[in-house]
Amino acid sequence: MPARIASLTKGFQPPRLFAALRESFAHGYRRHDLRADVLAGLTVGVIALPLSMALAIASGVPPQHGLYTAIVAGAVVALAGGSRFQVSGPTAAFVVILAPIAATYGLGGLLVATMMAGLILLALGFFRLGRLIQFIPYPVTAGFTAGIGVVIATLQLPDLFGFALPAGNHEYAERVQLIAEHAAISPTAAALGLGTLALLLVVPRLQRAVPAPLIVLPLAAVAAWLMKDADLGGFETIADRFSYVVDGVRAQGIPQAAPHFDLPWNFAGPDGHEPLGLSWSMLRALFVPALTIALLGAIESLLSAVIADASTRTQHDPDAELIGQGLGNLVAPFFGGIAATGALARTATNIRAGARTPVAAVVHAAFLLLAVIALAPLLGWLPMPSLAAMLLVVAWNMAEVRHVVHTIRTSPRSDVLVLLTCLALTVIFDMVVAVSVGFVLAALLFMRRMIEVADVELTHAPDAVESADKGVMIYAIAGPLFFGAAQKAMSSLHTIGAHIHTVVFDLRRVPAIDATGLVNLRSAVTRLETRGVLTVLAGVQSQPRTALARAGLDGNHGGLLLVREDFDEALREIAARPPTPHAPTV
Repeated sequence: MPARIASLTKGFQPPRLFAALRESFAHGYRRHDLRADVLAGLTVGVIALPLSMALAIASGVPPQHGLYTAIVAGAVVALAGGSRFQVSGPTAAFVVILAPIAATYGLGGLLVATMMAGLILLALGFFRLGRLIQFIPYPVTAGFTAGIGVVIATLQLPDLFGFALPAGNHEYAERVQLIAEHAAISPTAAALGLGTLALLLVVPRLQRAVPAPLIVLPLAAVAAWLMKDADLGGFETIADRFSYVVDGVRAQGIPQAAPHFDLPWNFAGPDGHEPLGLSWSMLRALFVPALTIALLGAIESLLSAVIADASTRTQHDPDAELIGQGLGNLVAPFFGGIAATGALARTATNIRAGARTPVAAVVHAAFLLLAVIALAPLLGWLPMPSLAAMLLVVAWNMAEVRHVVHTIRTSPRSDVLVLLTCLALTVIFDMVVAVSVGFVLAALLFMRRMIEVADVELTHAPDAVESADKGVMIYAIAGPLFFGAAQKAMSSLHTIGAHIHTVVFDLRRVPAIDATGLVNLRSAVTRLETRGVLTVLAGVQSQPRTALARAGLDGNHGGLLLVREDFDEALREIAARPPTPHAPTV
């Protein structure tokens, strides 16, 4: 058994740990690098502070858990991951996945699912599956991210306009119906929300030195305080909606303390009070949600890392990045953190702010930790309509409406079909259904394209073959012999007349062949052999040559099959062979 295990793992190279950090420090780390990282980390921290709280609230958990996520997972992923500039934390893409989990299983269930997702990400990274991201079609990712943007925007309407919906885990169509039934716009909430939204859109056009949320949200908090002081209600602040318990005493707002260690299953279950507990049935029920979190986390973090590479001309290690994301999601739940992944907007801000190494992301996490300890009472004054407005901006940026419209106008109809299908399924059902159907649909369309590009041509033998009776036929194939295309290619053999004694398969333009192609090719060779026709596989490339050898198509078919790598050599060999007597047609 040990020998067999050794043979199976021979040549396997485990992913590097702390790849980005080690690579950064290998080039030297000086005082000016530290200064650049600190400034970049502070800039990202300012943006991440309100955003982490807003995303936690949208995911159905108290705001401090979003901060704990950015603090713990943000630091762990930065240190252990494979991308030099990646900033991780709660993201908008997770909202549509985490909210139903939190509603069904409670905060404890969400934390356990996140922990399980971390283990799955570790396995993906350990088995070096990080590069599979390149096989995800763009229309699939564009479709489900646009769909997530639509869902997030819809979820913000109650807070934006100051009305409440009945509690429960509602599907999108049900939620839209409930919004229509319970919509009762509060003038004060609408003023705060729409005013914040307008400023978030206008401030970046006037200046870019200071992040817009750093200017707008403090103004919103002051406005909320003034409205409360003037007895103008109709909206909630963070302190109004959320509370916490310390030493048996309940207080409003966000706890003014660092995240502390606790077992994920000790947090509240579905009833919101009793601990979740740990059982095999619970783990089994949470496996699919955990797998969903892991897959979306892998997709989003690696896409973010790829975009960061394009901006900085660097190269991330995808497997090490998955390891880092796995460790971050495994550790964070023990400190109250929910699911985390690479955040594209925060990563882009990190790069624009001049970050040099993963130290910048660690500084961002440290800033959030200090903010929780020092500013928790003030954070409680942030009004919910203003946080909803900020998430509307996030949803708009995530949906990339202009880019999606441009893609629909300019892309092939098959890609547009995949994009719109993924978008609709994400909104109507969820991301798992959307991505699954999108992958299958993209694969089917790929098969169709392979069939369309496969080119088959039958010609008489060239001058290199001296055949008085014109009994040599060249059967030229262009394109991979995959399923679908293989059937189309081989169907032309039925047109070969009885006078043909040699058929040459010109495979010089066949880069690859799969099992279906081998079966169809073997069937054709057998059919020709029964007629006594010599079959020549000429110009065979590397992958098809290996596949043919494994399939037993190596030239040992009663002398009626030749396999040659050089096409011209094969033609000369045919010309030198004595005439082949014709066999009766079968």
